[in-house]
Amino acid sequence: MKAWRVKVHGGPEEVLVLDEDVPLPEPAADQVRIRVGAAALNFGDGLLCRGTYQLRPELPFTPGLEVAGEVVAAGSEAGIAEGTRVMGVPALPAGGLAEYALADARNCYAIPDSLPDRDAAAMLIPFQTGHIALHQRGGLQSGETLLVHAGAGGVGSAAIQLGKVAGARVIATAGGPEKAAICRELGADLAIDYLEEDFAEKVLEATGGEGADVIYDPVGGAVFDESRKCVAWHGRILVIGFAGGKMVDAPMNQLLLRNYSLVGVYMGEYSHRDRPFLDRVHAELLGLYAEGRIKPLIHGVVPLEAVPSAIAGLAGRATAGKVVVQVAEGAGSLESPGQEDVS
Repeated sequence: MKAWRVKVHGGPEEVLVLDEDVPLPEPAADQVRIRVGAAALNFGDGLLCRGTYQLRPELPFTPGLEVAGEVVAAGSEAGIAEGTRVMGVPALPAGGLAEYALADARNCYAIPDSLPDRDAAAMLIPFQTGHIALHQRGGLQSGETLLVHAGAGGVGSAAIQLGKVAGARVIATAGGPEKAAICRELGADLAIDYLEEDFAEKVLEATGGEGADVIYDPVGGAVFDESRKCVAWHGRILVIGFAGGKMVDAPMNQLLLRNYSLVGVYMGEYSHRDRPFLDRVHAELLGLYAEGRIKPLIHGVVPLEAVPSAIAGLAGRATAGKVVVQVAEGAGSLESPGQEDVS
């Protein structure tokens, strides 16, 4: 099969090699082999190439953290029938940037024929993370103010939509007027271009000095530091990730005096500890998608051959939403409104 391989760590455009003769990966008892229709790229794919991701698979490996496609082989304990269409998180080193990938059965979710592979691949991590963060961890209530950082990104765009579904007032930050406009199109009540304005000041101004009840932060670093200036009394700052490259460090005296909470969010652990809960989340998200109330923001669709430059574009913040790799025919039309082919 054809697969992108990393044989030595480094920048994706330097170290990714498209190998056309990789053996088919064989599923373990609790795994499935998926014929990949589409794979969604993530910031973590670049970190995997560089060897700086939280997971460090043995070399050589194939990156790719989100896929959708058809199960073509299943282990004896997988419990998923061959022919089932799924979205899933691949099991490295047999990642999703290939014609076939492996995935643990607990990390796969059946999808209906009405959901194209392209949208399914782009939905999994952003929307499951957003749902868990806002509801299970953040306790977002209708009428509260939600501040979403990196609102034009994959996880941020999902959080904006889910916040509006929950009845929250949504404020989003983004870098540049074009990305701020995307946030407004997604439903944000207020979009702040953080390159031009102090977002903490704008949030306090918009909330009458009260601040945001829930802050959704996938960036960390300086963004987290500024967020502490505009979190409401009894507010919750959701620590989603560190795309800004710096871990957070909060002064405990301020947290105590302001009575706010820091809440960690890691979607992946739920598949080990509470898969029935994730099944309920998945069913709700499929229902919202079918009703047209949520939809993944897709910057563009690229062919498998364009993966290295596409991953580099993510690292350079050159995209909005998700970039999807169309691996097999029928993974989704490139002509959907608002989505371009960036190959």
